[in-house]
This record gives sequence, C-alpha cells and structure tokens, in this order.
Amino acid sequence: MRKPDYTQLLKVLNKQVPDRPTLFEFFLNEPLYDYLDKGEAPQLNDEYDNMRRQIFAYKNAGYDYYTMMPSKFAFPQKKKERVSTISLNDADSIADWDSYEAYKWPDPESFDNETSIKKAAEVMPEGMKLIVYGPGGVLENVLALVGYDNLCIMMFEEAELTQKIFDDVGSRLVAYYEQFIESEHVCALISNDDWGFKTQTMLSPADMRKYVFPWHKKIVQVAHRHNKPAFLHSCGQLEKVMEDVIEDMKFDGKHSFEDTIFPIEDAYEKYKGRIALLGGIDVDFVCRASPEAVAARSKAMLERASKDGGYALGTGNSVPEYVPRDAYLAMVKSVC
Repeated sequence: MRKPDYTQLLKVLNKQVPDRPTLFEFFLNEPLYDYLDKGEAPQLNDEYDNMRRQIFAYKNAGYDYYTMMPSKFAFPQKKKERVSTISLNDADSIADWDSYEAYKWPDPESFDNETSIKKAAEVMPEGMKLIVYGPGGVLENVLALVGYDNLCIMMFEEAELTQKIFDDVGSRLVAYYEQFIESEHVCALISNDDWGFKTQTMLSPADMRKYVFPWHKKIVQVAHRHNKPAFLHSCGQLEKVMEDVIEDMKFDGKHSFEDTIFPIEDAYEKYKGRIALLGGIDVDFVCRASPEAVAARSKAMLERASKDGGYALGTGNSVPEYVPRDAYLAMVKSVC
C-alpha cells in the first residue's frame, strides 16, 4: 500500500538504482485482482469496470504502473475449436499468394485508440502511469496467421511472400504503438513477442535478424523518439540473439526468465549495466517453494541489484491462477 511513483520503474529501465525496491509484473489473474482490489475501485457498470479493478489491484500490490492494451486492434484469424491445447501449427489463414491477397489486413488507426487511456487516467492514483503492450508481437502474429511448420516451408519456397507477411504485420504493430506513445499517461512500451523454445530461438538467428528484428527495432525507435523506454517481453532461449536485443534493437529492458533456461541471478550478473532485467523469480519455483523460500530468494535478488541497479522484482513471466497466493504475497512484500 505504498504510494505509486512511476519514475522508480523508469530509473530501473535506465539501468539506475531506484530510490526504493521496485516491482514489475506483466499481468496477474482475476482472483488475485479481486483480492487486491478489495472493492476499492469505482464501478460504473460499463465495459471499463474490470480495468478499473485491475488498476487498483496493481496499486494496492505496490506497482507503480498498469499494463494495458488500449485498443481492440488484432489480426483476424480463422475460428477453430480449441480442445485442450493450442498448437503452433494450428493456423492457416495465409498459406499462399491467393490467401494472402484475400486476407483482410486490419488498420490500427481505425480502432478506438483514445477511450481506454482516458478512462484509465480518470481513476489512476497520482504517481501511476500506463505501460502499453501489443496484441502479440511480430513473430507471434505471423505464426498465428501461417502456422509454424508452414512458415518454415514458406521461408524456403516463397521468400518474397514470407517477407511480405512479416512486413504487413510489423508495419501495423509499429503504427499501433505510434497511436499511444505521445500520451502523457503512457510512460513506456512493451514489445511482447515470444521468440524461443527452451533450447533455441524458434527461427534461426539469421532468419530472426532478417524477418523479425527490424520491426522490433522500429518499435523501440517509436518510444525513443519520445524519450520513453521500450522493453522486450519474450520467452525462450535467447542467448544467441541477446547482443541484437541490446546493441541493434536497443531495448531498454528484458522480461521473462526461466530457471531451466537462464536463472535471473546469472542473467543479471552477465547483462547488468547493459540492459535492465525485470522479474525472473521463476514461476515454477514460486509455485513449488514455500513462501519463506520465495521471500528469501526475492530479498537476495534485490540485495544483489542494490548497488548496480537496473532490476525490478517479479515472477519470471506472469502470475497465473495456479500460483499460490501466499507465495506471490511473500514475493511482493519483499520490497517493504
């Protein structure tokens, strides 16, 4: 229940030492929002009530910001029945030139890009700002339209079509972020795009550099032109492309870490001073460990970063419903 101060997160993203330990979480979960809000948020019986509840939940948990997707812009996909899991191959909206030409590409400027931010600003406590994220990222949306196996074949057989699809997705995501970056209520952007499996990137580093990274570089430039930071949320093993993340795309921060890939403690020691690192208290660890162990690891990570800065405490990815509440609370209370 401390007073929000978004400048503390900005200090982290500037690779500085914040004035106090700082939290970061991409998103929580509905039962946790209810628990943290405690009925404090104003409810006006409109479509923004849930957003208001989440804003107050973030504030009450000790966060200095609220993450949001301010418009309903998205890339339409064929509706398919979901059984229990979603396959990376479960996509065929675009398979060839004919289906590409027939696809109805959305215009990000045709959506309501003002109301959500306005409604959020009306209730945000003093000291809080918004962090805007997208409807998935460049690679995620291409995979959702084409399918993973299909994309791998298309890159080999139809390089021109592959480039066109990536360009059509990437350019629209850049335009999407441009709608919001000038708002006084927005302090940063998240480019959220899962790039890797447990052992490697989904595409070869060379193909990532050819198709994916140029558009992320442009998204970062959107933020930097307005003197605001942009950070990457991406799961997977990215060690072979981290130099691209830091030196080419020039992301200010990196989020999403897993102990089985690269524990946050090791990542911090390798990259501190070059890029801010957010979260990293592994979700599986938070689920399995005792609240006391979660608190101990959280405090140790904060102590590790207390001299060199550039770190905000949080889980490795997000807080799904199966994360034990006591363990989550033990983590966030570590900043007190």
